[in-house]
Amino acid sequence: MKQPVAKSAVHFLQYMPIAALLGLGRLLPFDTRSGLAARIIGFGARYLPPFRNRIEEGLVRVYPDMEKSKRGRIASEVGQNMGRTLSEILHNAEFCELLDRFHASGPGLAALERAKSEGKGALVVSAHFGQWEAIRHVLKAKGMETGAVYRPNNNLWYEQHFLNGIRYGGAPILPKGRAGTMEMVRHIRKGGFFAILPDQYFTPGVKIPFLGHAAETTTAPAELALKYDLPLVPAFGTRQENGLDITVEFEEEIPHSTAEQMMVEFNDRLARRIHENPGQWYWLHRRWKQR
Repeated sequence: MKQPVAKSAVHFLQYMPIAALLGLGRLLPFDTRSGLAARIIGFGARYLPPFRNRIEEGLVRVYPDMEKSKRGRIASEVGQNMGRTLSEILHNAEFCELLDRFHASGPGLAALERAKSEGKGALVVSAHFGQWEAIRHVLKAKGMETGAVYRPNNNLWYEQHFLNGIRYGGAPILPKGRAGTMEMVRHIRKGGFFAILPDQYFTPGVKIPFLGHAAETTTAPAELALKYDLPLVPAFGTRQENGLDITVEFEEEIPHSTAEQMMVEFNDRLARRIHENPGQWYWLHRRWKQR
């Protein structure tokens, strides 16, 4: 849909600093570029109130006894990880070639390979944790190209850069919404693979425990797995201390039961990852906001 001229002009002005940074970034080596993004966004997440307050809101809820200084360190880690991740996605053409940095393991990988050999589709569930795009790069390199659902950006100037980036991870890339869901169903029914990140607030959702608190959660991934008899495999890309290497772990597939119970299991598995590495989850999402 075409935007009004005034709105498009505002978005263009908002996009110009991003375009300038992207242009300058291309003059730097890949690791220098992502490291610079990590430092800038890490500083902002820790010291700029709009970001720091949003992160602390979640940390205080989950870890009420945590010292303020530790919350500050975690906020910085959240920003650093997101800075690197965003830089890697926007320069995904280069990132997808760094396969020696992706260290894949876990029983879920065998489950996905089995589904592929049988001509069945599969669903991979992950989260805004660590480097989630590394998961699709690993699968694509192993001959299991995996599509993804994404939330379109309101700024159409920035949107094209972001969309072009995530397309390198695998096709199809579909927008959230009814049309995207219908296309995803057609893809998995034909034996395709799809990755979904169900760790955000979702309405209308089901209130499922997450990190000790009820959170509105989508049950769509589990419903699709049950309806079309597909494996539902959790996978997480944990960034290592050097900031460059990613350990991609494909966990045991979630047993089929009820859609709600399957998503309870996913939330529990993600929660364990977050407790181990709280600085790698995107606390800026308001996961427990009220309707």
